[in-house]
Amino acid sequence: MSAIPTNVDSGELVYERAARFRLRPFDPHPLFRNSHLATVAAAYWPRDFSSLPAATNRLFEVEPGTRLLAKCHWQERQHGHGTLVLVHGLEGSSESPYVLGIAERAYRAGFNVLRMNQRNCGGTEHLTSTLCHSGLSGDFRAVLYELIERDNLPEVFFSGYSTGGNLVLKMAGELAGQAPRELRGICAVCPCLDLASCADGSGQPRNLVYESYFLRSMRNTMQRKAELFPERYRTDQFSVLRTLREWDGAITAPEWGYRDATDYYRRGSALPVLGQIRVPTLILAAQDDPLVPIASFRNSGIEENRFIMLVAPKYGGHCAFISSEGGNERFWAEQCVVEFCTSQSMS
Repeated sequence: MSAIPTNVDSGELVYERAARFRLRPFDPHPLFRNSHLATVAAAYWPRDFSSLPAATNRLFEVEPGTRLLAKCHWQERQHGHGTLVLVHGLEGSSESPYVLGIAERAYRAGFNVLRMNQRNCGGTEHLTSTLCHSGLSGDFRAVLYELIERDNLPEVFFSGYSTGGNLVLKMAGELAGQAPRELRGICAVCPCLDLASCADGSGQPRNLVYESYFLRSMRNTMQRKAELFPERYRTDQFSVLRTLREWDGAITAPEWGYRDATDYYRRGSALPVLGQIRVPTLILAAQDDPLVPIASFRNSGIEENRFIMLVAPKYGGHCAFISSEGGNERFWAEQCVVEFCTSQSMS
């Protein structure tokens, strides 16, 4: 069944398909219709996650010599519940507010929840000698298969924000028709599915505050890596790298065997494999996202794939979606992720 583009009253661009899931419209908070204000406010909004039970740590060996740290919240009878794996965005961690927000909501809805850290994130630089990059979908494929084969979990869902969204979409697209039946659904919020356009967009003058933040955080990570692995990394070149594209050309590409940043962006993006996704998938995007161009979502891989539901409200900023409703309904995307996974679960 092909997608039906619909412009609803809220200004959303929606590709609807026959499914059990029906998304509630996004009603933006009137004070946060400015995309930059919404993006920043969501990151610093005071929140209380005290109802989320204490996590247990688990290490996933995704390749020899590389382990990822997961903060796990298991239900009492974990095999009788769906499992939601959460993947943060660039320079985030398992402690990012949106990760904790979804975790709390999902655990309350009956899911096992794993808050994953990407390579070197959340204080895990010692767990691998390698660097991280936004196309390492194989890491999460390894997590998926360990949960299935070692833990015998019957239903596994993945949700990723920003670059984490690119990773989970890329994983699903690469699995294509060979996706295991236990993989029940994918959610991506403001995914950077075209890494080149996102990197170039972050370099625009209006986005320099974001790019400066990312680069500062990446320099700090590299400093720690150089201290742990001095034979492998040097720090003398960091100060001359002024943009994400320059960083990826000088650091990421040679580390991972790409010709240059352009080659990395092309091969690391989920965009080319979206049409191959064969599991129920929800993509939430904002038309005013300052970092992820809305044009990247207007492609046949999304529009013609009956497994993908795209919802793109007029407002929302980058991974913010601050609603006019209060309390647990304040962060619309977090609510949508849990409701979508619940709709696809048989537990």
